[in-house]
Amino acid sequence: MHISPENVEVLFGKGAELTIHKMLYQEGQYASQQTVTLVGPRKRIIPNLRILGPCRNLTQIELAFTDAVQLGIDVPVRMSGDIEGTPGAYIMGPKGFLEMKNGVIRAARHVHMSPSDAAFYKVKHLDTITLKVTAKGCTTRFDDLIVRVDPTFKLEVHMDTDEANACDLDHADKVELFKS
Repeated sequence: MHISPENVEVLFGKGAELTIHKMLYQEGQYASQQTVTLVGPRKRIIPNLRILGPCRNLTQIELAFTDAVQLGIDVPVRMSGDIEGTPGAYIMGPKGFLEMKNGVIRAARHVHMSPSDAAFYKVKHLDTITLKVTAKGCTTRFDDLIVRVDPTFKLEVHMDTDEANACDLDHADKVELFKS
């Protein structure tokens, strides 16, 4: 979950701020100590949903497909921040409750790159690239990874847990990126 400062206060109380649990690979990004409970339309929940920091200018939740099915939410595949017309959800925090009118998505597969990485792969911002994952008895290609280029980015592929499990990423012998 990404969250706005205003919604941190709704869920955790006036003056509340995110605190670092663990730094993530991208510079300045972290998993916060704060977690919430996500409630779907079927009254099923995902407890201990981790909030990622720092705060953003909007609140959104990125779900894997199986989590969305379990909750009863029909989530579109979108780039982070593209939440117009998406479903909402209910969020419970220790100090408050939030009804999100929209903002629940399945994040589009993408790869973060620095400008020098993009030059190496001969791609530019918002181009697409292919990821090939080779694990014992399982070779999987993911086409149409969206390239995101920024001088602060380190080379990193973002996919959801369903995709990582489908290609047995934990046991991969080889991972390759190449221009589609």
